[in-house]
Amino acid sequence: MKDIFKAPFVEEMKKMTANMYRLGWDERNGGNISWMLDEEEVGEYLDLSQVIRTIPIGFEAKELIGKIFIVTGTGKYFKNVMDDPETNLGIFKIAADGCTAELLWGYKDGGKFTSELPAHLMSHMARLSVDPENRVVMHTHPTYTLAMNYVHELDEKKFTHSLWEMCTECIVVFPDGIGVLPWMLCGTNSIGEATAEKMKEFRLVVWGMHGIYGAGKSLDETFGLIETVEKAAQIYILTAHLPRVNTIKDSEMKELAEYFGVNYRKDFLNL
Repeated sequence: MKDIFKAPFVEEMKKMTANMYRLGWDERNGGNISWMLDEEEVGEYLDLSQVIRTIPIGFEAKELIGKIFIVTGTGKYFKNVMDDPETNLGIFKIAADGCTAELLWGYKDGGKFTSELPAHLMSHMARLSVDPENRVVMHTHPTYTLAMNYVHELDEKKFTHSLWEMCTECIVVFPDGIGVLPWMLCGTNSIGEATAEKMKEFRLVVWGMHGIYGAGKSLDETFGLIETVEKAAQIYILTAHLPRVNTIKDSEMKELAEYFGVNYRKDFLNL
């Protein structure tokens, strides 16, 4: 077996969590990441028949039976993943009953996956139904995106449109727009179900007065989606109180989207 501590998926999780903590998006134990791994690759580092313990996941995820995930732990700080990945991360397989996680590595202090796991797994199932290459779900609390929640209507079209106006790249990076949920109690199946429903339509979902969920094919792609939203939200917050002299017109956003060949939400433009 190869050294699990040198596995690319462990290394990438270490670097990503450290960077997100550095940016101030994941204070204390805020934020969580789940990444569906390739079984063959994981098998080079772990004996997949050796289950350390089983952990109920809190709902039935039949579509994910046999899938392997690396997931941040509950109550764990992103800043500590780099120095102690085996305590702060876990790798598990969804058992044949669809209701249990079979721990293969990690959570060595007796811990378990993030309390937001239902929202993550439900989002994985929703995204896989529309994009079979989806592998990552990321939840974080980016500062300016969160600030924008308090001064902007939590309306999907209006919220997306305001962000598209902030940076030329926005309609190209997230042409499908942003789903928006009102404030809901976190860590519950209810918010997971609501998020998953939005994930059938959007790769990004704002949790009102809480943070954002992003989904993608890789850690980099998913982070890049959220990073672009955060940059646009920062520009919005820095300029919202000032008179608007210039803006990107809807006709120009349409021109951008069509030039780059992205499938954008035409109903989110005012044309």
